[in-house]
Amino acid sequence: MQDQTGAMPDADDTFEGHTHDHGHKHHDDHADGNGGPGGVLRDFFAPHSHDAKDSLDQALEASSDGIRAVALSLVLLLLTAGVQALVVVTSGSVALLGDTLHNAADALTAVPLWLAFRLSRRAPTTRFTYGYGKAEDLAGLAVIGLIAASAAFAGYEAINRLLHPENVSHLGFVMAAAVVGAVGNEVVAQYRIRVGRRIGSAALEADGIHARTDGVTSLLVLVGAVAVALGAQWADAVVGLVITVAIIVVGYQAVRSVGQRLLDAVDPAIVKRIAVVVGSVDGVVSVTEVRARWAGHRLLAQVRLSVDGGLSVTKAHEIAEVVHHELLHNLSNLSDAIIHVDPSGPGIDPHAATRHHQSDS
Repeated sequence: MQDQTGAMPDADDTFEGHTHDHGHKHHDDHADGNGGPGGVLRDFFAPHSHDAKDSLDQALEASSDGIRAVALSLVLLLLTAGVQALVVVTSGSVALLGDTLHNAADALTAVPLWLAFRLSRRAPTTRFTYGYGKAEDLAGLAVIGLIAASAAFAGYEAINRLLHPENVSHLGFVMAAAVVGAVGNEVVAQYRIRVGRRIGSAALEADGIHARTDGVTSLLVLVGAVAVALGAQWADAVVGLVITVAIIVVGYQAVRSVGQRLLDAVDPAIVKRIAVVVGSVDGVVSVTEVRARWAGHRLLAQVRLSVDGGLSVTKAHEIAEVVHHELLHNLSNLSDAIIHVDPSGPGIDPHAATRHHQSDS
């Protein structure tokens, strides 16, 4: 925690309504969910602290969970895509080919994510003072590239089959492979989304949503195979085109999600939550600025608050320390916060020197 002067907030970014409430309670909503009986036992045997080392330990544990999630996902999706690929060779189904490509691409997204989680475990340096957490967001760009490549190839094959129709054989195997794809993707989706939300990794959560969409496309292959069995030979190619469109939609969602993270976007509810927590600390007169940003799955915050101008530096620092503790205690995935304290009172202008310097320049 540091006391550091930051930029003045714009009028629309102030938090004047968040004044202190002396009756606040602790609401520990850490991402690992300590509210249940298991969490109580964990806290009993290993009571949590909220210093910098504890925050680092939580971040490293989150990275380990992310590595485990992408590794298991990679194995399961490669097995799923392998089973489907065998059926593609024997049946000639372009709809199943598109689904197989999509599953294979989804499996390969685990590689850049794994590398990113490994890199994010490195300690900050004098050049990378915030660490390497942003590697997760850059990994999202690789995910987008794989999605785009699978969409292009699947679309090409589907259009080619419409222009040059061919019979699809072994429909029973195609249907079975479609079910395998749907089940495998849903298992991976639930696992990735659960871990991603728990550790605060947007890339991993987005990849889980991607896997869920893959499961839906697998069901479309099943529908197409049933239609072909009923005599509609064109259905296989049409389903292939539908799957291509689905992949494009997933790609757009991934671009939107990754782009927001790269631009340091955060959920406004997080900013509001920070302001409420800070404003509830005894001694805080007002909260005038809150900023937050993600570095991979680690949340960083910067807060400007006011205290009674008659307090000693030591007392003001104690209030800032309590604010720092409460933020780490009440916000999931928060790794650190910079707290800037301003004096408040009649005739006190804490930024007079800054404004005087700006007017001179």
